[in-house]
Amino acid sequence: MSADSPKTWMALAVALVLGAVFHGPPRSSIPDYAVCSPTGEAIHTVDPAHPTVQCILVRDTHIADVGSLVDITTRSRRLLDFWRPSLNVSFIDPTSIIVPGLADAHAHILSYGSVKLNVDLSGCASKQEVLERLVDFVKARPDILNDPSKWIQGMGWDHNIWAVREYPHADDFDAEPLLRGRRIYLDRIDGHAAWVSRRVLQLMGELPDTVDGGEIIRDSSANPTGIFVDNAMSLIPLPPPSKADMLRYFDRTVKDALAVGLTSIHDAATEPAAVEFYRQYAESKKLPLRLYLMGHLDSVEYWGDKLPRLVGYGVEERLSLRSVKLFTDGALGSSGAALLEPYSDNPSTSGIMRIQEGILSDLIRRFHADGWQVNVHCIGDRANRVVLGILEDVFAGANMSETRPRIEHAQIMTPEDLERMGRLGVIPSVQPTHATSDMWYAEQRLGPERILGAYAYRTMIQMSRNQVLPLGSDFPVEGINPLLGFYAAITRLSASGQSPHGPLGWYPEQRLTRVQALKGMTLDAAYASFSESVTGSLTVGKKADFVVLDRDIMTVPESKILGTKVLATVIDGEVVYGAL
Repeated sequence: MSADSPKTWMALAVALVLGAVFHGPPRSSIPDYAVCSPTGEAIHTVDPAHPTVQCILVRDTHIADVGSLVDITTRSRRLLDFWRPSLNVSFIDPTSIIVPGLADAHAHILSYGSVKLNVDLSGCASKQEVLERLVDFVKARPDILNDPSKWIQGMGWDHNIWAVREYPHADDFDAEPLLRGRRIYLDRIDGHAAWVSRRVLQLMGELPDTVDGGEIIRDSSANPTGIFVDNAMSLIPLPPPSKADMLRYFDRTVKDALAVGLTSIHDAATEPAAVEFYRQYAESKKLPLRLYLMGHLDSVEYWGDKLPRLVGYGVEERLSLRSVKLFTDGALGSSGAALLEPYSDNPSTSGIMRIQEGILSDLIRRFHADGWQVNVHCIGDRANRVVLGILEDVFAGANMSETRPRIEHAQIMTPEDLERMGRLGVIPSVQPTHATSDMWYAEQRLGPERILGAYAYRTMIQMSRNQVLPLGSDFPVEGINPLLGFYAAITRLSASGQSPHGPLGWYPEQRLTRVQALKGMTLDAAYASFSESVTGSLTVGKKADFVVLDRDIMTVPESKILGTKVLATVIDGEVVYGAL
């Protein structure tokens, strides 16, 4: 019987049928399913080829098809697929929408968990309120209450919102008997200054007169007040978190992140102990979401050879470490942002450069040569200018779409440097809620001219080679909910709908469109982490990461956006929060 005879083909068909009957469908961790809108195209794909569709088809961990219900059901039928008589289709509520999995392009994962499980001081309207929260925390923790040698940690105080805008003092803790003599360490809201107790100062002993790239705040008698800024913070003998602590912090962050629709987080400054924690976790079991780490060591010596190179690492390939984080200056709130000219509200300072320009240049050159993506923290216009000059020199002739250097924050820039950043192809990674948090004092710090180049998000997109502007939150500095950033980006208003310029927003010409903002926290964030071919849009062949929201944030009134609820968060086609 010849191989191409009708009987041969009939025998093969029968064999295939019998195999299907006895062995069932092809092995798959997740059966094929479709998710659709009953009212039309309510799935925002962030794919310009199909911006909105009615349905997405999920096969295994990927998007297998997009389109109308009729189209995807027709295309999903396969020869001899009789064990699955019809496609499993679920419908979202008529008022709901689907968007790609949301990403935070700049955050601090373990710090967030630490704040939530220790003392969260965000929103404290006075020094007294800080003390009250500390007292309540100690009373609620018998292990700390009964052991004065244990450290009390917290974060979130902001003297800029107090009636008297002055730094607090180590002796302030002694006003509460329960706090007297305890080891207390409190990060300012921006993480660029720390307030410690008198007991911690005693443990530190004699302090240096000056600190390169930092400052020890002193009183009129040159005695330390308990405030340490930027590099001076490294003098404080705060014990590092244990592995058990890191796991508790990570679990808390993941729980909150999935509940607000985050499927990917860029961790901005992951130190070696944390890198090892994530590596071991990813080897032993599936990470709950995608992590893009920016490795960091507090050293002026080259340390790229001290980090493992991880790309799509571990179970389900959810861990990557291919970038590094460098720091140039401090923050505006603690007057550490490095400015070209003195602060308008304090002419005695122009901020702090945390690293010498020559050393920074050498580090960036080495990291680039070794194939690391270079991400540099820059707040002030001096810091941004210095780094752009280095990047222009180091990356001359480089393919910027392959190297993708980033400036983290890119907060205060001259018009010339905004243009230069776009021309060079450097990616600005920004946090819209920083604009709406800082708007109450930023112009006082910078004056009416410099402020025009600050938080200039619309200008950045206009100047960009490819209109890429990844958005993040910097949590726990700001809230973890990405819709806070979405709302701030498109309104330039506080969460309560206010701004120094009224209801149209603070410098409203810098508002993003809703399409730009959604792209910034999906496809642009993916591009900034070299994963735009895998995530960032609901495109056939990409990972099935998506979020179901209870309302259409692309069309509802701005005042309704922050009331949005996440109904489901899906990663690799698997529901990890809520339900479909």
